[in-house]
Parts: sequence; C-alpha cells; structure tokens
Amino acid sequence: MKNFRKQFKIDNCSGSNYYKIEIALNNEYGKGNFILNKETGILTITFKDDSNIEDETIRIKNLIFDIDEDISIEEREIKPTIRKVYRLKGLDCAACASKVERIAKREFNHEFIVVDFATQKFIIETTDIDLIKDLKEKLQNIAITVDSKIVVCENVKKNIIDDTEVKIDKKNKKYFIIGSIIFIIGFITKTILNALDFEYTFITTTIIYATYIPAYILLANNVLYSALKNAVSGRIFDEKFLMSIATITALLIKYYDEAILVMIFYKLGELCQQYAVNYSRRSIASLINIKPKKATIEVNGEKIEVDPEEVVVNDILIVNPGERVALDGEVISGSASLDVSALTGESLEKNVQVKDEVLSGSICNDGNLKIRVTKVYEDSMVSKILNMVENASTLKAKSENFISKFAKYYTPIIVILASIIAIVMPFISSKYEIAWEGGFKDSLRVAMIFLVISCPCALVISIPLGFFGGIGGASKQGILIKGSNYLEALNSVDTVVFDKTGTLTKGVFQVKKIVSIGKCSEEELLYYAAYAETGSSHPIAKAILSFYEGIIDSSKIEAINPVSNRGVSAIIDGVRVDIGRVDYLKLVKAKVNDTVKHLPNLFVAIDGKAEGYFVIEDVVKPGSKEAIDDLKKMGIDKVVMITGDSEKIANKVASKLGINEYYSEMNPIDKVNKVEELKKETKGKVAFVGDGVNDAPVLSGADIGIAMGALGSDAAIEVADIVLMTDEISKIPTAIKIAKKTRRIVVENIILALFVKAIVLILAPLNIASVNAFLIYEAIFADVGVSLIAILNSLRAMKSK
Repeated sequence: MKNFRKQFKIDNCSGSNYYKIEIALNNEYGKGNFILNKETGILTITFKDDSNIEDETIRIKNLIFDIDEDISIEEREIKPTIRKVYRLKGLDCAACASKVERIAKREFNHEFIVVDFATQKFIIETTDIDLIKDLKEKLQNIAITVDSKIVVCENVKKNIIDDTEVKIDKKNKKYFIIGSIIFIIGFITKTILNALDFEYTFITTTIIYATYIPAYILLANNVLYSALKNAVSGRIFDEKFLMSIATITALLIKYYDEAILVMIFYKLGELCQQYAVNYSRRSIASLINIKPKKATIEVNGEKIEVDPEEVVVNDILIVNPGERVALDGEVISGSASLDVSALTGESLEKNVQVKDEVLSGSICNDGNLKIRVTKVYEDSMVSKILNMVENASTLKAKSENFISKFAKYYTPIIVILASIIAIVMPFISSKYEIAWEGGFKDSLRVAMIFLVISCPCALVISIPLGFFGGIGGASKQGILIKGSNYLEALNSVDTVVFDKTGTLTKGVFQVKKIVSIGKCSEEELLYYAAYAETGSSHPIAKAILSFYEGIIDSSKIEAINPVSNRGVSAIIDGVRVDIGRVDYLKLVKAKVNDTVKHLPNLFVAIDGKAEGYFVIEDVVKPGSKEAIDDLKKMGIDKVVMITGDSEKIANKVASKLGINEYYSEMNPIDKVNKVEELKKETKGKVAFVGDGVNDAPVLSGADIGIAMGALGSDAAIEVADIVLMTDEISKIPTAIKIAKKTRRIVVENIILALFVKAIVLILAPLNIASVNAFLIYEAIFADVGVSLIAILNSLRAMKSK
C-alpha cells in the first residue's frame, strides 16, 4: 500500500490553538489521516494519492489561518511512504526474531521495523524507494545469518491462520531417531560391561567411540552446520554455536554421556518447543478466525463463489443459513437472525431485515439474505478487526523492549563468565585443584553448564506470546486493543475520565415534565413543540415527538427554521414558536421570565414570550453504576465525568452514578485542557472514555483513549487506542482485569526463568559432587524446560471470563 505524506512545520502557535487545529483537521480529514506533534510543531498529513495534494495544501493552510492568522506554516518535502509486509516462514525462535529485527534496523538505517514472532511477520515502513526494490533479497540474507531455515515469503495473504501445521524436517527427525537409538545401544552396552568389571577397557573404549561419535554426528549435524555458518558471519553468541561449544568441550574432556544427552535433550526440547509455539499460534489464530474464506455473489441471476477481496461496491452478496457475512452491506431482500458474537463478544443475536446494515464477520443463523455491498473488503469491519488484532504486536510493551535489550547483553555476559570460571576457578576455590583432574576438567564442565543455560529463549518467547494472548483474549470479549503497549499501560491507570452523553448515558432523551409559566397549558406547549420539531433528527426533537401521542397535520405548519443544534423557530397555525435554551431565546429576542432564566431546560416561546419549558433528561445506561463501582474496587483512585451539559444535569447524573468529581458546560477544547491537567496531577495513566466520534481530540490527548460503542463506527476504530465494540461500560473493568492477568503471567514467566537459571548458575561453580552429578540435566531444564513451561503459561492469557 502506497501513501503520500506531507509535513508542515507550525510556529508561533499556542497550546490551545494546537487543539483547535486538531479539531478542525479531524472534522475535515478524520483522525487516522494526520499526526500533530504539539511538542515539535510538526503536522504530518497522509494522502491516499498525489492527484490533489496542492489543492489540499492550500485548504489545510486556510484551515489553520482561520484559527490564528499569525501562525506561520512551512511546507516540507512530499515523500511516498511505503509499507511492506513479509512472512518469515520457519521463524520458530523468539530470540532469532529479535536478532532479525536488530540487524534489520542497523542495516536499513533505523526505518520503522518490527519483527512479530507471534505471526511470523516482518513489517517495514520507509520512504526509501531504492531500499524496497531488492528488500526481499536483503532481508533473506539477514535471515540466513540468524537461522538458515528462515525463508522470506512475499505473499502474506496466506496468514498464520491458514498455516498452522507443525512442519518438522523429516530428514532431521530421522537422524534424531537413529542417533538416539545408536547412543542408547552404546550406553547400555558400556553400562553392562562396567557393571561386570570387564577387564578389556580397550573394547569398552572402542564401543564408546563406535557408537557415541556417529550418534553425536547424526544428532548435532544441523546444529554444528548452523553454528559454523553463524560464526563465519560474525555471530558467535548464537544459541547453536554455544550448544556446539558446550558439547564439543564435554567430548574433549571425556564427559561423553553428558555431551550426547545434552544434544538429545536440546533437540527434543527444540521439537517440543516448536509444537508449543505452533499450538500457541493456532490458539491465537482461532480467536481471529472470523475472516471469510469465500463470498457468494449474484451475477446475471447466477451464484458465483469468489474471494472476498475480489468483491466490489454494489455487488449483490448471497448469505444462507450457517454462512458468515463476508463484507459490510445493506439488506435488500430477506430477513434473518445474525450471530454477532465474533464482533461484540456477546451471545445476543441481532435480527435484520430490508434496509438494515449488516457487518462482515456476522454469522447468519436462519433465513436467506441478499446484501448490497457498501464497502470493499479492505474497508469492511472484519478486515479492520483482523488488522487490529494481528498487528497489535507491532506496538510493543516496555517489558518486551526491555527483554529484547536484556537478551542482547545477557548471553555475552554468561559466555564471559563461563570463560572466567573455566580458567580462574581452580586458582581461587579450595574445592578445586590446580591440575587437570579435580581442577580444570571440572571447571570446564561448569563452564559447559553455563553455556547450556545462556539462551534467554524462555523470556524472549513467552513475553510477546503473553501479550499477544492477552490481546486475543480481550478481542473475544469484544475489546480491541491496538498494541501490547496499551495493554500494559492499562495496569498503570489510576484516573478514568468519562464523557457523559453516549458513554455513561444512552444519548436517548426522555421528557420528564412539562411546566407552564404563562397562559399556555402543558398540552398546548407539547402541541406547539411537537409540530415545530417535526422532521428534525435531533435526539431532543425525537424525545418530544415520542412524548406527543397525536397525529401531525403538516398543513398547519407554515415554516420551520432550524438553527444548527441550538434551537428551532416555526410558524404553527399562524403563531410564531421558538424552542431552545435561554441563549437561543435571547438570540431570537424572545422574552424569558427572570425567575426561570437560570434554568437549563428547553423553553417554548409563543409570539416572542416564553410560555413554559420541558424538563428533558438523558437516560443512564444500565450497568454504568455497577461498572464505576467495579473500577473503584479495583483501586482506580479517581473517576471523573466531563460534559457539555449544564451544572444541574451533570450533578444529577454524577449523583446517580456515585461520581464525586465532574466538570460541566465544557466544549471540546475545555475537555482536552482538563485531561491535560489531570495528567499532570496524577502519577499514573489517565484513560478517557468517549463515543469515539465527537471526542477525537481528547481521546488522542489522554494516555489511553477508549472508544465506546464502536460497532460500525469507522471514526471510533481510527481514533482510539482501545475500542469497545458494544455500548457496555462493563467492558472497561474487564479490559483492566485482562491487562492485570496478562502482566501477572508475564511477571511469572520472568521470575520463573530468571530464578531457575540463577539457581543452576549458583550451584554449578560449587563443585558439590551430589549436586553436580545431575546438574547438566538441570541446566537443560533451565533452558528448554523453562521455555516450555513459560510458553504454556502464556496460553492462559488467551482465556478470559
């Protein structure tokens, strides 16, 4: 996909003007199409093509100058930004993934690069067109230096979801089995002869060499080859190189059994680890298996099966019972009950009929539907959800970045320690002698143990899998998290700020009371208001029309003049009717009684004089109170509500919900400033929860932006860091619980790996005979065994209730 970006350097601009610019650009271009860095003053606009960039540049400048003509704008060079994604087939080592990413960043001049171990993807965004020309070959060269089995594939349409079979090299598997059998035969024969005190040691030695050396070559051939290849390329701290040095050293100092067993257990552990990683990938893939594999469209009366990516807008989609809706569209024929649990995480069904919108990813339970496609696959809901879940690993958590850096230094340090122990230990410890037997031979054995332990795979594998599993588990609950960094940040949230309308309340108004303050009765006020609001789509107008039970006679309406969302004026039965709050009545020069002038209600003025008012209230969402109580129980120190409504309405809603801190009569800029203030006041993170459409600036300004009720809302998916696919506020405590569980699993893996490795590393130099007899096997467990346990533990993150 090729986009064009243009940058503008903005100077002489105040903080409040930055937010005004952000609001103006959001209204014109949508949140996902621009980035405004308020610290550097750099505005980056993304264009889908370069056909009208110059016209758009003039338009952008005018938008900014309308806010403040003193702002200076300097244009930057237009550069195409190219995003390429490759599949690293055969990438089954998390440490290798980190190495590929590290080398690529060095070789490609620190472009945006991510290697996602969980999905085997290499992702790069670059403005260097020359780099893209032979990128695949360059990447393949890097991959080979890390692991010769990795193959760079350009076609990433075949996702990990479609390729979950564990592929084991049959040749290596055969060598492993034969090598193990030869070793076992030799080991049993040697053991029997030693038990019988066989006097011909030459024969025993011959049996050992005749069986152990072929067994070692068969078992270690691919490990030795990879180690040699990596060493030639200058990468001596590779796991295979270290394992080769450890086992060859063991053979040289005549620890034959240990050398072969280390290689057997290493190969066996490698095999089990591959199964575990692939099982993890399949488990994760099963969470996002909503991708439709085919679409049935109607062409000239015939049904044709095609790839969903080949369907275009206005094609007629045929969906039968049991089939998944492939693309977003509008029902033009039929009715059905849809299972939308894959989108919302809820088991409730949705009934649809003609003119209803349907979203891709839904499953038709009953009935037959004909759907007119309104969005191509790339823009459909299922595609956006898949992209969010699959690409969530590109935004890495701090702990992931830390472990990658830790692994970079950890292995060399262990190797240096092993070398020091091998040489120095006999000179400084009374348990060792300055001799070969009982001295350097034993210290070399300890060094071998250090080398076996040195690989940090348990950490490097389990942490990204843990976060990816947490993101997958959240998606099952209808909670889409855009990156593991946001999942981790949820653990630090101590302030949650809620917008009121559409978030804590339904945004559906009800008439609670009609009060007459003049000559008109309550019935007359309702009559005039209903007629004046006829045809309006405003929520308050709908509430009035719903409350009015009479039939509207349009012949009585002479004229209606709505003034944006501020109010409406109309001529009904020859009478002038003005409806709005006090500021609107002042605007149309209608008189309002001083005793009620301060009220925030909706007034009805007849012939220029206020005759009464409506008390209209927003309906609090079911479960809002319980969710806020849950947040408080979870240790969220501060729950805040901000709204554009009046003090009286805000106070009433806050009281119902148990919110002690609220701010009323706030415009979008006020909301942004308030969130900025709260961020300065707290040590933790501030999360803002809004509807995702009208709250774009404040959602982007908070540490974590959470969009509510985003099912079908493109704007919400673009703007927020976390997207809740339903209107249920209870999803927020659920998201935090999933984040805490994921962190707990990650911490468990870190502690387990470091603790076990530390114990073995401490015991190894002590030269305690009873311990050292089995220490080599503990070392293997500390490497391979701990990795397996950590991987299996990470799978728990995908299970959420």
